[in-house]
Formats: sequence, structure tokens, C-alpha cells
Amino acid sequence: MTHDNNIDRVTGVATTGHVWDGDLKELNKPLPRWWLYTFYATIVWGIGYCIAYPAWPTLTSYTTGVLGYNQRTAVTIDIAEGKADQERYLTAIGETPLDEISKHADLANFARAGGAAVFGTNCSGCHGRAGQGAKGYPNLLDDDWLWGGTLADIQATIVGGIRSGHPEARDFAMPRFGLDQILTPAEIGDAAEYVLTLSGKSTDAAAAKRGAEIFAAQCAACHGESGTGNQAMGAPNLTDPIWLYGGEKANVAETITTGRGGVMPSWDGRLDPATIKMLAVYVHGLGGGQ
Repeated sequence: MTHDNNIDRVTGVATTGHVWDGDLKELNKPLPRWWLYTFYATIVWGIGYCIAYPAWPTLTSYTTGVLGYNQRTAVTIDIAEGKADQERYLTAIGETPLDEISKHADLANFARAGGAAVFGTNCSGCHGRAGQGAKGYPNLLDDDWLWGGTLADIQATIVGGIRSGHPEARDFAMPRFGLDQILTPAEIGDAAEYVLTLSGKSTDAAAAKRGAEIFAAQCAACHGESGTGNQAMGAPNLTDPIWLYGGEKANVAETITTGRGGVMPSWDGRLDPATIKMLAVYVHGLGGGQ
């Protein structure tokens, strides 16, 4: 390698004086001033950061910085502040009557958000992530309620459950007309046919006529003479197209035969009263609340 300070004939730019392989030269093109100043500024900023904040490890610890900042401490403080805010809202919800929570926008928003989290953890396994239900598990998005759809009704169902053994459980159960030999298979078929007429699905008029007498004698006490149901007893409305276990004749006959007797657990003791309120507010707001 030799040194040559000649101007490059092609570009007119001076070379650095370095020459390789006899004729390969390096142009002397320094970096732009703005780039150099920016680079120098980052060096200064980096040194300042290392002085101000924790930066370098030592044999037993690390440099703490002159500002004393600690990210772990900052996160701990943020979590503590968040929990304090949460406790403040939970206390307010616990002290506010259930039907007045919606009058306070901040409480209502917190209740819906908290209720959604609780629902996702505890209820969605049966009722579905969006509350759409499944066979044997009520759809919470419509306005068809077995035990009532007011805030107070929903709260009572959450607290006591259904046939859960809790002192405040919803305990009414449909008789097992087939299993307990209250009705014969033929009578069950006729009763099922009549039930289908209530929602306009019957196809056997003669069987439905026989079933009407059976319904009046065995079913009307709970479901009502017209089949519109009774929420106080958990007896469903049979005149709409909403079916918990299916609306085909075989489904209805099986329900009459076995009584079904679905169970929902009591959440009393598993969830605190304020959380149950939030859950009730959330379920009520899914679309079917009365």
C-alpha cells in the first residue's frame, strides 16, 4: 500500500492517499456534519443516561444512578395504585343499591368491565363466551328468562343457583312423568304433540287434541293454561320458538319423560357480594335484561 494525495480524475474528489493493487484508491468523503453532531449527541445522551439511571452490572449488584429510579419499584407503585382504585370502586358498588348502579356512569362502566371478566372465568364454560348458551344452558342474549330477567332476579339466581342445595336456591323441579310412571309413553307422545301446537309446530291434530287434556291436568298448574310459563317456578314459556333442550317432538317427549332438572351452582361464598352485583349488571346488559 502507498500514499497518493492526487485528485480522483473521474469524480474530482480528493483521495485519502490509500492505494490498493496499484490503482484502487479510496475517496475522501467525510460524513455530513449533521450526522456527526447527531452521533456525538447520542454519545453524550448515553453517558448522561448511565449516570442518571441504573445501567451497568457490578460483581454483586448494579449501578443505581443518581436519580434513584427503579423500574421494579415503579411497577409495584402502579399496581398498588391500581388495586387502591379497584378497592374504591368495589366498595362503592357494594354500598350502592343494585338498581342504582346504572345511574353512575363510572360505577356502571367498572361493573360491566369487572362482570365481563368474572363471566369469562366462571360462567362462559356453560353459557358460552358471549352468553349465547347451548343445549341445556340458557341463552342470556334473548329476553326469554326462566327465573326472571330483572337485576334483582339475576342476582338472586347467581347467589342461590338452581337446584344447588343452597338455602336460597331456585328449587322447583319438573316431575319425571315417564321415569316415575305418571304418564304412559303414549300419553307423553300426545302431550308433546300438544305442546308443539303452542308454538305452531304440531303436525298431528288428533294426538294434540288428546294431549290438550293431559296438559290441562298435569302441566297447566306450572306452565299456565295457555302455556306462557311462570317465572316464579322456573316454568318456561312454551308458546315461543325458544327451547332449552330442543324443540322437536323427540326433545319435548324426553323432557316430559325425564324432567331434565338442570343444575346451576350457587356463587354465594365463591364470589363476594360486590362481584356478584357486577356479574348481575353484566348479564343484565347482554341484551335480554328486563
